Amino acid sequence: MLIVGQGLAGTLLAWELERNGADFRMVDAGHDHAASRVAAGIINPITGQRLVKSWRIDELLPLARAVYRDIERKLGVTVWRDMRVRRHFANETERLVWGEKQARGELAPYGGDADQDGFWIEGAAHVDVAALLRATRAYWQKTGRLGETRADPATQGRDHGLVIVCTGAALPAEPAFAFVPWAMAKGELLTVETTDLAPDVILNHGHWVLPTIPGEAKVGATYAREVRDDDPTPAARAQLEHSARALLPRPFVVRRHETGLRLTLPDKCPVVGRSPHDSNLGVLAGLGSKGVLLAPWLARQWWNHLSEGVPFDPQVNVGRFWPG
Repeated sequence: MLIVGQGLAGTLLAWELERNGADFRMVDAGHDHAASRVAAGIINPITGQRLVKSWRIDELLPLARAVYRDIERKLGVTVWRDMRVRRHFANETERLVWGEKQARGELAPYGGDADQDGFWIEGAAHVDVAALLRATRAYWQKTGRLGETRADPATQGRDHGLVIVCTGAALPAEPAFAFVPWAMAKGELLTVETTDLAPDVILNHGHWVLPTIPGEAKVGATYAREVRDDDPTPAARAQLEHSARALLPRPFVVRRHETGLRLTLPDKCPVVGRSPHDSNLGVLAGLGSKGVLLAPWLARQWWNHLSEGVPFDPQVNVGRFWPG
């Protein structure tokens, strides 16, 4: 079995195979243009303007925590951090919606205390994606599973049987999955130097501020649909600096301005499964902005399918886009 791509999707898939003793190989040419390279790694249980619980959060959050903790134990690296979110009310309507949903218990157990300015979201987390990718890459290079090269999935399939493609933004160019209505979204974020941030609190008001190491934080992220270049833009920087001034308690200095291309789908769900016209080609992709939450669950689906023949969840099965 061959996994093509060692971004977040490929890494979690490979780890699921690793923990179950499966034989596999990986190829990856590097993370220079991967969205995983700059992924914020935030898990936020309550999102959106309508203040709803993240899709399947009750099921996905315990699994994600267990998988990342397992990686920490096995590789001796810290990747998981329990967090809270302090979200500011956007307007009076949002304040009323929050109150109504809290009273009905719709946001339990994640809805926390509120005041006139905003509310708390409990059960959030941060996954250090960069540390995760570095540690697993070094591990699989040492064990001989990972090759730093590019691969043609169709050709490689003849040598490895099943090939699972996890190449993110490069997938629309893969002929075997041309039937999938891929969409792109460009995200930009800043790394800033600042002080007086609680290390376990994510600030949110349109954009977010994520404390990383002492004296540093990330500010993000913009979302530009159908943009396929990865060049930083002055307009996005201005938006993020405006949000940073509103959220941060102290002045800041911008240290880095980075971008990433997210692969998304029209129904906002990821894709997993075998190609309907070539069963030796599989996929795990389209994680969008919730990749650290979704990837462990999708990887587990692959293992359940391979080991016990369990069908892929119809909401995320790539076959849902196959004509007829």
